Amino acid sequence: MPHSKHLLIGSTEAYSGKSATVLGLGLQLRQRGIDIAYGKPIGTCFSDRASESLDEDVQFIAQMLEIADNRLRPTLLSLDADTIQKQFEEECAPSYPQQIAEYLDGKGEDLLLLEGPGTLEEGTLFGLSLPQLAAMTEAQVLLVARFHSVLIVDGLLAAKEKLGNRLMGVLINDVPEAQLAAVETKVKACLERHQIPVLGILPRTPIMRSVSVGELVHQLNADILCCPERTDLMVEKLSIGAMNVNSALKYFRKADNMAVVTGGDRADIQLAALETSTQCLILTGHIPPKKEIMERAKDLEVPILSVDLDTLTTVEIIERSFDQVRLQEPIKVKCSHMLMEKHFDIEQLMAVLNLKPAVTA
Repeated sequence: MPHSKHLLIGSTEAYSGKSATVLGLGLQLRQRGIDIAYGKPIGTCFSDRASESLDEDVQFIAQMLEIADNRLRPTLLSLDADTIQKQFEEECAPSYPQQIAEYLDGKGEDLLLLEGPGTLEEGTLFGLSLPQLAAMTEAQVLLVARFHSVLIVDGLLAAKEKLGNRLMGVLINDVPEAQLAAVETKVKACLERHQIPVLGILPRTPIMRSVSVGELVHQLNADILCCPERTDLMVEKLSIGAMNVNSALKYFRKADNMAVVTGGDRADIQLAALETSTQCLILTGHIPPKKEIMERAKDLEVPILSVDLDTLTTVEIIERSFDQVRLQEPIKVKCSHMLMEKHFDIEQLMAVLNLKPAVTA
């Protein structure tokens, strides 16, 4: 039985878009008839809503890519405080590198797609950092880097030093429209002069940086006072209603698809928010809204959430949710597929991995 190829998707920082890249790649490869296996050795997304033994991202991606059980590799460890503490204390801590052999024991697939840790260094304590994983699995590495400035070049050159010839290319993600031209010319040319192929440059897209109302309910431990069936609405921006109503209206009209945080006693602000592009109202102080606000929200199908938190804490939690956005929304799956199809060179990746399409996409 021929050995499968190994592709390891890594990133220069957490929440760079690794999972979306895995999904977008997987969907394109499946369209071309490539038989894929998938695994995420280090789990980081365990929660009360996930299986105790399977990372949330693994479950979701396996479902979206229709990965069969015999093509799904186990998660070796959850990178949480308890696991780290045990590794500190045990004289003979588990030898995770030895367990990587399970990943390499192929079942006839064409490609083993591995999702690496959040950074190049994460997992080093367990012998499972990105460079260590690449060496053990003899995998080619595709590195995902979120764009912050043209200084992205520094980080990618440093990554090249650590990964060497294992680095087969990079994907630059979340590039603002104003910076696209510079990235597509100067940044790309500079990286390729240093033998770092740029396989894709993805423009910033509000949908990929959005969170669902349902996710905000979960993060805030909020009560849903109105329209629980609309928690699938996507929020792209946070607005705080703490000014007078005239200023609030001008402020709200400049934003699209926003969540508005305001006091439960601010009926004027609540009504102003409902007349603009608001996806949900989040009321602090555990003060119920007036009857007319509830009726108007029901007419417009805008969920109202109530939280037992002050405004500052509420805003901090929501902003953290935007910084740590997850992929598990159908609209994001569609968007990531579209972005990868349009802006990623799948043919170059397949050529480097020597993968032959079984069908024409």
